[in-house]
Order: sequence, then C-alpha cells, then structure tokens
Amino acid sequence: MAPNSALHSNFNVDYVISYRFADTNNVEARNGFTALMQSLARVGLATEVRNGDNCSLLVFIKVGSDKRFAHEVYRSRVKDWLHGVRAAEPAKETQDTITGQDLTEAERFRIIHHLITSPTEEGGAGVTPKEGQWKNVESIFPLHDHTFNKEWIKRWSTMTFLKVEDLDEIRNRFGEKVAYYFAFTQNYFAFLVFPAAFGFASWVILGSFSPIYALVNGLWCVILVEYWKRQELDLSVRWGVKGVAGIQKKRRDFKHEKEIRDPVTGETLQIFPATKRLSRQLLQVPFAFLAVLALGTLIATCFGIEIFLSEVYNGPGKSLLVFLPTGLLTVLVPTFTTMLTTVATRLNEYENWETAENYESALTQKIFVLNFITSYLPIILTAFVYVPFGSIVVPYLDIFNLTARPFAQNEKQLETPKSGGFVIDPSRLKKQVIYFTVTAQIVNFGLETILPLVKRRGFSKYLEMKSESAAKKGGAGAGVTIDDVPEEAEFLKRVRKEAELDFYDVATDLREMVVQFGYLSLFSVVWPLTPVSFIINNWVELRSDAVKICLEMQRPTPHRADSIGPWLDSLEFLAWLGSITSAALAYLFSNNGLGPDGTPATIKGWALLLTIFFSEHLYLLVRWGVRIAISKIDSPGMEKERGERFMVRKRYLQDTLGQDVLDVPPGLMEEKITRASLEEDARQSSLRTTGPTEHFWSRQKTWEESAKVGANLIEKMAPKEGKKQQ
Repeated sequence: MAPNSALHSNFNVDYVISYRFADTNNVEARNGFTALMQSLARVGLATEVRNGDNCSLLVFIKVGSDKRFAHEVYRSRVKDWLHGVRAAEPAKETQDTITGQDLTEAERFRIIHHLITSPTEEGGAGVTPKEGQWKNVESIFPLHDHTFNKEWIKRWSTMTFLKVEDLDEIRNRFGEKVAYYFAFTQNYFAFLVFPAAFGFASWVILGSFSPIYALVNGLWCVILVEYWKRQELDLSVRWGVKGVAGIQKKRRDFKHEKEIRDPVTGETLQIFPATKRLSRQLLQVPFAFLAVLALGTLIATCFGIEIFLSEVYNGPGKSLLVFLPTGLLTVLVPTFTTMLTTVATRLNEYENWETAENYESALTQKIFVLNFITSYLPIILTAFVYVPFGSIVVPYLDIFNLTARPFAQNEKQLETPKSGGFVIDPSRLKKQVIYFTVTAQIVNFGLETILPLVKRRGFSKYLEMKSESAAKKGGAGAGVTIDDVPEEAEFLKRVRKEAELDFYDVATDLREMVVQFGYLSLFSVVWPLTPVSFIINNWVELRSDAVKICLEMQRPTPHRADSIGPWLDSLEFLAWLGSITSAALAYLFSNNGLGPDGTPATIKGWALLLTIFFSEHLYLLVRWGVRIAISKIDSPGMEKERGERFMVRKRYLQDTLGQDVLDVPPGLMEEKITRASLEEDARQSSLRTTGPTEHFWSRQKTWEESAKVGANLIEKMAPKEGKKQQ
C-alpha cells in the first residue's frame, strides 16, 4: 500500500488495545494476553495482533458479529426509550431500529467501547485498563480519521464563527461530551463581541474602575450564563441526549450496603444510604479549610516576600531577588496542589459515589476550590489587602528580610518603613490583572502546544531505554518493525505513534474556560480591555484545541452528556461573586481611579457594605428577570421536543384505537318523517313512562320543524313596519 493510502486508511479498525508487558514475566504476560483474547471473542469482536513499540502488542479490534453488534445497538436505544431519552418507540425488529435511524460514528465507537469495558454480568468483556488482571492493558483508543482531521483543521482556520452544523459534526465524530465543550467555547466567544467592543470604548472614554462598565459587565455575565442554560437544553434535544444523565454507568468501586427492588421497573437496586454519604460529604468543609490554609498561606507568604523585595529592599541583587517569589510559587504551588488533589480524590472515593458521572462531578467541585485559590487569590490580596492596607501591613514585612540578608550591605537596605511611611504602587493591581489576562494566557497556550510534544518525546525515549534493558534480559528487541508486512508498514508506524499519545481530558479545557470567565467577571473592571484579550485568545483556543485533539492526543472515546456538568454551577458562582467584587472595586477606586492609597482612612465601611448589598441584590433581580425573559423565548429545541411528544401520543392513539381515531366524523344523514315513523314513535312512547323532559324534547322531531316553528314565532313577534318607523 502506498504511504499516502496508509495515512488515510484504518483498515476498518474500530479500536486498538495497547498491551505492554515490559514489567511482567513471560508466563504471566502470555496468560493475561490469552484471557484478553478470549474475553473479546466472547462478545463478538474480531481481533488482529501486531508488534508494538517497547515491549508491547497492538490488538486491533473490529466488530466480528454483525448480529451481536446490532443487538447491542438495539439494547442501547431501547434503554434510552425506557428512560425517556428517546421519544420515538423502537421498532419491534432489531434491524428496523438500526436502519430507521443513522448510526453515527460516535455511537458506533461508544457501543463497541461499552462491549469492551462493561462488566461481564452486563454482557461486556470487562476489560479495564491498568486494573486487576488487566494491569498490562495500557490503553484502549479509537484511531484518528486523518482525512477528516485534515479537512476539519483546514476549514476551521478560515472561519470566524462556528455554525450548529459544525458542532453536529464534532458530536458525530467525538461524542456529546467533547461537542459540549466546543459549543460552550463558541457561545462564550460569540458573546465576547459585545463586552470587547464596550470594554474598548470604556477604556478610551470612561477609564478603569467605571461603575457603568461594572454594571454592564455584570448584566452581560448574567445573560451569558442564563442563555447558555437554554443552549444546553436545545443541544440536548437536537442531539437526542436530554436526560441521558439518568442512564449512568455504575462504578466498579461502588460498595452498596443493601439491595431493594425498584417499585417502578422491578429491577434490583444496590443502595448506599444518602444520609451516610451526606455525613461523609461534610468532610468537604475541613478540606476547603485545609486548602485555603495551605495554598492561602503559601500564596500570601510569597506575596509578602515579593512586596518586600520589590518595594522595600534596596540593595544588591534586587533585580534577581524579585524573581524568588515567582520561583517559589512555580515549584511549591503545583506540589501543594498535587497533594491536595490526592486528598480530594481520597475524600471523593470515601464518599462512595454510585456512578462514574457523579464521581467526576463531585471531584470537579473539589478541584474547583483549588483552582479558585490558585487563580484568584493573588489579585484578591492586591485589591483588598495591599491597596487599602498597604501602609499598615508593609512595616510588618521585616520578617522576610531573611530572603535578602545574605545580599544586603547594611541594615538600612533591609529596613521597612514606619507605619504610614510606605507609599503603595497604584499601578500594581492593573499590572497584575494584565499579567493574568494576557501574559498568562499566552504562556498557557505555549504549554498546551509545546509541552505535550516534549513530554511525548521524552517518554518515548524512556520506553526505548526500558525496552533495550528488557532485550538484554532475553525479551524482544527494539527493532520490532522488521516483521511488518510492507503494505501495513506505514499504517502500523502511525498506530504506534498514536499509542504513545496522551489521553484527552475535556475537563481540563473546560476548567480553563471557566477560570478565564472568572477573571472577566471578577476583575475586568480594573482593566476594561480584558474581554478584548479573551476574544482573541478564544478564537485561537478553539482552533488550537482542534489541532491538539487531532495531533497531540489519542482520539477521545465518545461519551454522552446533556450539559457541561458541574462547570455550569461554577459559572453561576463566579457571576454572582463578580457582582460583589466589581462593586467593591468600583467603590474603592471611585476617586478617579486612585484608590485608598494604602490607608483605609478614606474608606467608609457602611458605604462599602451598602454598595455590595445593592449590587448583589441588583444581580439577583436581573437574573430573575433574564430567566423569565429567556423562558418566554421559543427555540428550535423546544419546538422539536413538543413535536416529538405529540407524535408519540398520536402514534399511541393510532396503534390502540385505530388509524381513523383523529379523523373528523362524517355528517349525520337526516331521517325523513313518514306515517310509519310517527306510528313507531307513538308505540315506543306508550311502552315507556314519559315525563315533562320527554314531552319537552318530543314536540319537534327534526331541524326542519324547529326552523318552521322559529320562523312562525318571528312572524308573530316582529314589530309592524309602521311602529318600527315611529
């Protein structure tokens, strides 16, 4: 096969399993691999095995039994229908269900992945990478479609805004979870057009700390969050996943305490008491306190050192010493964060969540606490400690003179000014906001594109050295490609590279967008050009993330979702908190943007609290109004949902009561009155007891008689022409 053909052909491979045995003895590796082959064959999957790099095998998987796969598709869609995800009732025949609705690539990959990883009692092979008997299974991944990837990147590079059809394409290829990320980022990017234009105008006309900008920005944040909620709903209906969160895969590590029978479905349910889980969740309070104490103390300490070295110390080596706090934060913050993340993970496991979705959601909320502290605390310290209390606090920073003492020539260079003698740097807050909203975004972009490449090459070198070490002990050597069939060589070379790529975690990209939104909501009043920076960054971010998925990561396994999960709660929280911080900053710097100048003497506590109180309540009032307004607006998703519900009920009536149940009945034929009919009515009347009611309804037999009687009455009762003229 020509190299170009190999690049674009996947030989009908659905999934690849990387089986690595460098650290396993031969007997155990062979037994484990045999068990893997048996498990895959049992669920109707065909396999082919080829050499991998660095003591590994590549297991290529495709559907071996079309009948078994069709049955799995049917089961999945019937389950969706039972749980209300699909409105249309599945056909009675399995094949009709499949042919009646197109099978997207994402649905195919999702069902095959379910066959590979779901427990044996649920009809799957039960293969879980790096766990238990499958510890040698390093990864399970679908192969990239390079033809689509190339066209995708090329098309997006020339587009400004994405259309809903572009999001449909992502959903069909990578699943709803990834599609929701791109949908949110696109929605966020489109919404940034207004604040970017208004922010630029405010920067030119109003300047920083403008109450008008703070008010407009707060209103924009509310509309963005509430509009996105509607967009989530519309997309869930469009993609047929509304309510899919109710169909969740149970975690293997879930430990139930009792079993009950579901009164609705009759299924046996494994239950862990909610009250017991709630009592365990209360441990989140001390965890949050620990996180604030650990990270807050570290950041505050480095903040104090930085203030001392940059604004107090005036001796040799100052130009280099000012980078000491940055170095400490660079080294210690990731270390502390990793430790606290481990604690959060252990706490999450202790809470014993039943499903993987609930587990991930709870962990995301805990990690957000850490992200909030590390992302926003430095600016909060500058805005609400350094600016209003700098002249009071700085004299006590002499405890940090140990950091510069080895370089100082005399004690005078280490002396802190007396209380009231220190003058703060009024531009410090703005510089800090610019760093986090511009410089940090650029640095993060570089780390996303360059660091994975360096890591992958370093890891590849490490595995190569490991393989050479194993070869010296009698294992397979590094030159495993010598056995490749020529027509497969280019294809296998590409697959081996994909096997070494990192796993794509969409939560990381979502967290990045939410944290960025926080800077805009909380601190953009300091520098109104913040949304201008973000709209440029996000245009690039949408394209770079597409490139990252195509080139730097393994193709993500499609997973379903009907929202962005707990990140929506984080957005709401940041929008609410922004109404407080923006109002506080606008008040503190209401004196032409100069601020309190390091002394709280000019700050009136009652005025600050009143400003915050009114701002927060205005936010709550506006949010209520926006919710009502958006709820009144119809949307394609809502129309589609109503249409599907109507068709379900119509089909039910037609199936149970007949096709003509909704047809308009024909008009009744008028029965003519004859002598025979009158005699029959008289005979029937004599056979039954008649009362006033029967007498009332028997005086006029037909509509002609009623019309004739009415006409006679009109003739008698109508006024004479002479009286009418008078």
